[in-house]
Amino acid sequence: MNHTIPEYTLNDGLNVPAIGFGTYSLKGEKGVKSIASAMDAGYRLIDTAYNYENEATVGKAIKQSSVSREDLLISSKLPGRYHAFEKAIVAIQESLYRADLDYYDLYLIHWPNPKQDMYVEAWQALIEAKKRGYIRSIGVSNFLPEHNDRLIKETGVAPSLNQIELHPFFDQADQREKDSQHGIVNESWSPIGRGNDAVQDIVKDEKILRIAEAHGKTGTQVILRWHTQLGSIPIPKAGSLQHQQENIDIFDFELSEKEMEVISSYNRKDGRLWNQDPSEYEEF
Repeated sequence: MNHTIPEYTLNDGLNVPAIGFGTYSLKGEKGVKSIASAMDAGYRLIDTAYNYENEATVGKAIKQSSVSREDLLISSKLPGRYHAFEKAIVAIQESLYRADLDYYDLYLIHWPNPKQDMYVEAWQALIEAKKRGYIRSIGVSNFLPEHNDRLIKETGVAPSLNQIELHPFFDQADQREKDSQHGIVNESWSPIGRGNDAVQDIVKDEKILRIAEAHGKTGTQVILRWHTQLGSIPIPKAGSLQHQQENIDIFDFELSEKEMEVISSYNRKDGRLWNQDPSEYEEF
């Protein structure tokens, strides 16, 4: 198995691996075992969030893993109800206490919540938290280009990373292009679907399986490789060691331009699968 994982250098200098591990819904003792297993399997970038209610699970997994804290990049996210500056600072401190960590490597604003319209204030809090040493790198999640433009205009600080819904049904070409103009690296949530039948089926689609067969890989590996070749960091979730190993073993082959186009051909104008449009969706 090939564990030589390429890295991106973010616009603030932090190096992050080209694949991460999603922890949504992994909780309790079973969650601890799954997350520790992923770390032992080679994952170094671990994604959680205040609203996943499992930051403590991630913290416990770090202690049970064979990997030292310094070799891991732990990322969490600020919930919408704490966008006010002082509330955000306290929420970040609470995030650290829950995980029993001295710092987060990455911390993101989970959603812009435009109706509430306090995401610039939340961003100012993340800038302050970074100055205090709570966070090494600050980014956003589900921010549209206009949200990022406003952050940069009003604070002079561009996010290092933007975690977005990205999969073959929604390839986010415009968003990726505009983020790249600011040196913002993208990260893909729901890269192969999260309990959604439409995306679950794509890994078994005839065209995808043909590509997989040509490379001696699975449909899932082909989709994840597509993400990395787009320049986005997929963060698949997998409970079992077998699937964790399968998902990370994607850097010993390359998709051709034609194969990339086949996968991108599933794209739809609005292919969001979770009915969560960041221009309207409010997360609390």
